[in-house]
Amino acid sequence: MASEKVQTLTDGNFTQVIGSVTQPVLVDFWAEWCGPCRMLAPTMEALADELDGKAMIAKLDVDENPNVPGNYGIRSIPALLVFKGGQLVDQTIGVQSKDALKRLLERHM
Repeated sequence: MASEKVQTLTDGNFTQVIGSVTQPVLVDFWAEWCGPCRMLAPTMEALADELDGKAMIAKLDVDENPNVPGNYGIRSIPALLVFKGGQLVDQTIGVQSKDALKRLLERHM
């Protein structure tokens, strides 16, 4: 479902990946059965192409990886969290336009 530029995160690699990246990371918490999540996928791929080298775009499947969403209190999806320096710095919920997500990330670049 993800392009090569959209990083796939798991419970196993989340902390290491988020902590090792210097630019902002936008993480899409999603599930296969979630219609709005599927609607958001092309937007995430377009953002990954447009912001390549400036920000990381990542996805985490909440059904296959329940621990990280639990740690961040994810109750509805799609949930979009922005991390910088390993710390949560911003978040939004629901389907967002590419421009809205780009502005969200640019606040942390």
